Amino acid sequence: MNEPESVPELVTLHVWRVPGSALGRALTRMAVDPRRLRAMPGVRFGKLLGTGTGTGFGPGDADLTRWAALTVWDSPAAATRFADSTVGRAWSGLARAGARLDLRPLTSRGAWSGRRPFGDPTGGRVTGPVLALTRARLRPARALTFWRAVPPVAAALPDAPGLLARFGVGEAPLGWQGTVSVWRDPTDLVAFAYRHPQHRAAIIRTETERWYAEELFARFEVRDVVGDRTVLGWVTDDGGPAKGGRA
Repeated sequence: MNEPESVPELVTLHVWRVPGSALGRALTRMAVDPRRLRAMPGVRFGKLLGTGTGTGFGPGDADLTRWAALTVWDSPAAATRFADSTVGRAWSGLARAGARLDLRPLTSRGAWSGRRPFGDPTGGRVTGPVLALTRARLRPARALTFWRAVPPVAAALPDAPGLLARFGVGEAPLGWQGTVSVWRDPTDLVAFAYRHPQHRAAIIRTETERWYAEELFARFEVRDVVGDRTVLGWVTDDGGPAKGGRA
């Protein structure tokens, strides 16, 4: 395991909703922009990601109208330059709506592309929303059993108390999978992760089945949400869709 990097002060997750007519241009951007994102001044780690609807977290769950960028910054000041960068301007020009989440790492375990981009954070008191990020590279020989185990967890997630938003993320259509979920507060996240029977069973099977060649689990304090939260599938306490604006 590689040594953890220093804990960043700011991680951002940009999410864009593009019209179906812009799919070809979005795929082109996914081909050329990862290198440009990583080369931006102040970027320590960056990934361009496809997304899923969040209903199944599997290969058939892809949402080709929504794309994302996860970026670890040297400083908050560096992050302010994203909107005027080549990557930021290109995606804003394609998108019909977008949102940005400003995140502070709370915990992180595992690696992503051989790195530990969120360092070794020690948590801290949080009373507001938190975001959970999972990312894994599947072992090809274990993929089928993994996909068969996903539906019970995905079916249980929408009814989880305190869930505000969820969707899948991935670097490739197959084998490079992840999830993003946003929770009202840490207690709601912990209750689902460790007390819900389907999710608890999946955690146990992860350890015994050795599904992943590489995996990362991280939690973040959600410091701000800017833009149109409906892009994230954000819901209100009564279960309805959220409106745009800050959290």
